[in-house]
Amino acid sequence: MSEKKIYITPQGARSLRDELDTLWRKTRREVTKQVSEAAALGDRSENADYIYGKKRLREIDKRIRYITKRLDQISIVEALPNDLGKVYFGAWVTIERDNGKTETVRIVGPDEIEPKSHWISINSPMARALIGKEKGDDCEVMTPEGKSKIVIRDVDYKTTTRAKK
Repeated sequence: MSEKKIYITPQGARSLRDELDTLWRKTRREVTKQVSEAAALGDRSENADYIYGKKRLREIDKRIRYITKRLDQISIVEALPNDLGKVYFGAWVTIERDNGKTETVRIVGPDEIEPKSHWISINSPMARALIGKEKGDDCEVMTPEGKSKIVIRDVDYKTTTRAKK
């Protein structure tokens, strides 16, 4: 069975590693200490701090397992594409919608999406419509409201974080 590659930017991979490190070294230790203190108080069946702490530990362990597995599956995209004028993974794309509204989106991996920053997943309908296109190209995107026409106004591959708000 062939597994689908999961692409991620170097910043996204670093962010996952940092989150894993924080969960292991700080968060889990703090919650484990709280659970131990709550357990020392006696009857655990009616001890809300103990019950909540155990639930929180399960959530932390689940996230640790997910990140650990994900880090084994990801493919970090560090190289820029040969044709910087076309839209590929990691690109900042300025688009103009059919209503005249302009926005800049960045195409990133599914673990990196940030709606407030306009970072969209490479698996999203918008990104799939943009991939391979270049400045000046028109394309149609299926949105919840129906088909929408967009025009690519700019394609950029900056290494610094930026977003239009």
